[in-house]
Amino acid sequence: MVYAQEKMTVQEKIIGLEKAALERWNHGDPTGFLELSATDVVYFDPSIEKRIDGLEALTKLYEPAKGQIQVDRYEMINPLVQATGEMAVLTYNLQSYVNDKVHKWNCTEVFRHEPDGKWQIIQTHWSPTQPALK
Repeated sequence: MVYAQEKMTVQEKIIGLEKAALERWNHGDPTGFLELSATDVVYFDPSIEKRIDGLEALTKLYEPAKGQIQVDRYEMINPLVQATGEMAVLTYNLQSYVNDKVHKWNCTEVFRHEPDGKWQIIQTHWSPTQPALK
């Protein structure tokens, strides 16, 4: 007998993991992303000057966010998972709605399939979505 979870495609699994972490993040709980991240994760974000290296440093970065984030709703737009072997890259646009404001982001995350069967984030890159200059 094959269970439904075993039938999930890599794309469904990765997008499901990301959505679950986003749900927690949107309610002030960054640990969903921390639990998904490998110990050797690297992280880029426009709010920081340099790359963050490692889960310990990422945890310190996220600590002040606990209980501070409240997103009314979000849209994960056009998610795409490109997978090969033990690696998968997730890209999508994120629109977060807070009161009457919309925050638009680009996201790229690289996942590694670990020996224990889990997919973990090894690289994250966030950037604001901006229209092209004319």
